[in-house]
Amino acid sequence: MNPFFKEYDTAYQSIPFSKIKTEHYMPAFLEGIKQAEKELEDLVNSTENPTFKNTIEISEYSSKILSRTSKAFYNLLGAHTSEDLQKIAQEISPKLTKLSSDRVLNKVLFQKIKTVFENKANENLNPEQEMLLKETYNYFVRNGANLNDADKEILRGIDTELSTLSLTFGENVLKEINKYELHISQEEDLAGLPNGIKEAAALTAKNRNKTGWVFTLDGPSLIGFLKYADNRELRKKLHKASATKASKGDDLDNQDIVKKIVTLKSKRAKLLGFESHAAFVLAEQMATKVETVNNFLEDLLVKAKPFALKELNELQEFAKSIGGPEVLESYDVAYYSEKLKNKLFNFNDQQLKPYFKLENVLNGAFIVAEKLYGLSFKEINTVDKYHKDVMTYEVTDENGELVSLFYADFFPRESKQNGAWMNSLKAQYIKDGVNSRPHIINVCNFTKPTETQPSLLTFNEVTTLFHEFGHGLHGMLSNTQYKSLSGTNVYRDFVELPSQVLENWCFEKEALDLFAFHYETGDVIPNELVEKIKASSTFREASGMMRQLNFGMLDMAYHTTNPEAVTDIRSFERESTKETQLMPVNDYACFSTAFSHIFAGGYSAGYYSYKWAEVLDADAFEYFKENGIFNREIGEKFKECILSKGGTKHPMELYKDFRGTEPDNTALLKRAGLLVEIA
Repeated sequence: MNPFFKEYDTAYQSIPFSKIKTEHYMPAFLEGIKQAEKELEDLVNSTENPTFKNTIEISEYSSKILSRTSKAFYNLLGAHTSEDLQKIAQEISPKLTKLSSDRVLNKVLFQKIKTVFENKANENLNPEQEMLLKETYNYFVRNGANLNDADKEILRGIDTELSTLSLTFGENVLKEINKYELHISQEEDLAGLPNGIKEAAALTAKNRNKTGWVFTLDGPSLIGFLKYADNRELRKKLHKASATKASKGDDLDNQDIVKKIVTLKSKRAKLLGFESHAAFVLAEQMATKVETVNNFLEDLLVKAKPFALKELNELQEFAKSIGGPEVLESYDVAYYSEKLKNKLFNFNDQQLKPYFKLENVLNGAFIVAEKLYGLSFKEINTVDKYHKDVMTYEVTDENGELVSLFYADFFPRESKQNGAWMNSLKAQYIKDGVNSRPHIINVCNFTKPTETQPSLLTFNEVTTLFHEFGHGLHGMLSNTQYKSLSGTNVYRDFVELPSQVLENWCFEKEALDLFAFHYETGDVIPNELVEKIKASSTFREASGMMRQLNFGMLDMAYHTTNPEAVTDIRSFERESTKETQLMPVNDYACFSTAFSHIFAGGYSAGYYSYKWAEVLDADAFEYFKENGIFNREIGEKFKECILSKGGTKHPMELYKDFRGTEPDNTALLKRAGLLVEIA
């Protein structure tokens, strides 16, 4: 029996990964499509007068087999993929796109939805039902329901091609990462590297049946080498491998794919009556229009650039003072920044890592959630896992009621995409009086344990864990009636608020005392180190902001510019981001071909949202600090006003329900140390 063909009879209705075989996916997808087509046919042929209940709500609860299959499949595609899964993805993608198009472009179905929408005053809808109706109607309109038949066919073709192009883009990036290694056989080439990094590289080599040390393009390996290796030529070599991912002119090259994606998205937007893809996307975001985003990014650029130039000059002078190059290159920045940080604050990541054992940091995130929201996390072994590295937890409230299942998958492997993300394996919703609780997963790529040390995190990895756990809490604490409005189904420029705000606790002594224990002695992190963490929190902050503005402006350029102007990817990158470039640009560098956020993820014309949400998170955390970072009343307010509400109200309404007023960027600039000289 195919596990997807019936409701799971497992503990918590969790995905029975051990019973699912690769050959189950395609039949399940095809059966799910068949079921969805029958449900669409029944809805279209119904002779009942269309109402919210028999049209909108029926659609909301449809496609059960397809939903189960997709949740399991697409999690594995990112977290534990294989060539077989990638082949299935390429084969099923156009079929799923066709199903979606058949539904959204069906004239009869849209007319029924339109009738319900226009007659909503005649139905006694609650606010969440009104939002679901509005979102459903807007979704159909924004995806071509009002187009003529000829344009609908053009749209179908565009959507089908885009679905396969984005898959190929992501596959190429992963293959590029997996095929590269920097194999070092001479120990002198490891000069400057801490023992933990060397030991991890030796373990990687051993696992690949090689002697010596192997460094890869996985985050912990790449960043560690660029930050500490004295050998400048090897830093350049590894940096070049990273900076040229999928842009080498071979069969994994994404340059033409980027051009095609940009062209198709522009064509699609214009077909739907928008000036650009960015205009199309932003019409359904907090920012609402391109001008708002461009002004937002430009405002931060004007404020951050003088500080960033000053930081670069200080770094350059410092590098020269210790025998470094006359002109810093991109592969020098992390190396000399770490040395300057050590000089200024007399500490570095290697001093911090012993206090950030992965298990302790994760437990710290759990304790923060307990103090703010009354949650308890209990590790369990009664649900299936798709890989031995995955940990599973039962999440309950103060009454012992189930809140969520939580999965944690933290270590790099060749079958996993780079980066860090949160997914929903089962959405939250309420049906027939039963609150079906969510299953949430955090997937990251942290420093792995070695033969002599546990997984010890850098401080950046600590904040990343808290960031993704913040997304996780947004999913876990969801309490909405409809799954399409639950959890993180919110505007893209609002979704980063719960994740980014939680990072703030990592800088507070009161929070660090709960989990930052030395992995050997058990000693709590000393006050001196906490003060250095806080003092150095704005170290090269303007430079970091410029990097984010670079990405945001590049994203907006791709999705507002006439795609015919995008003839050479490297040239377009440099021209579009020249105001954010503070250093010489390497001729070989090509970031776009691995910019998965916008070309293989959901952030196209939305990368600005990280900075946008920082304004919200800085303002929100000020509220916590004013009342105590573990103030339960404020925690409950954040849970009730934001975390539990999903997309049931406009994000600014949710934020004002919590804070009482709209935010401005004062708190962000203050936190970043960029306020004093601007005032």
